[in-house]
This record gives sequence, structure tokens and C-alpha cells, in this order.
Amino acid sequence: MMADIVRFVWGVFGDETLTTAEVEERLDVMFGYRCPDDMAKTMAKFRKAGLVKGEVSMERGGWVWWVDDECRSADLSAIAWPG
Repeated sequence: MMADIVRFVWGVFGDETLTTAEVEERLDVMFGYRCPDDMAKTMAKFRKAGLVKGEVSMERGGWVWWVDDECRSADLSAIAWPG
């Protein structure tokens, strides 16, 4: 199940850099999915696992996230964390 969520999240990015709110909105529009947890926490977990990249952007007023080839090459079968 977690691998499916990661694939959904990857699917909203394309080659774009998105804010946390933009990721959440695109997940809802594209897949009808709302994160049951705080999206910022979920994205931070994904970043720690190497599944997305992110940094604070003063221009955009918070965290921005992106997915590159390194992220997309992650072994999704190895993903395991609670909640």
C-alpha cells in the first residue's frame, strides 16, 4: 500500500517543483486522494527515505518538493514505516 501512495505522489510532479499544498491539491484532483495524515509530515518521511527531495523556499513560503530520476529509482518493495 505504501508503494502505491508513493507512486501517486510521484505522479503529481512531472518535472515540476511543488509546495506541500500543491502536492495535496493535485493528489485530490488527479486521484481523488486526500492524505489521512499531515501532508508535510508524509513528505518529510518520503524525503528521509529518498523518495522525494525537498527544501525550504522563502519565495514560496514553505517547503518545496520535487522528484528526480534518483528518487524514481528507489526500491519501493523496501518501504516500511508505521502510519
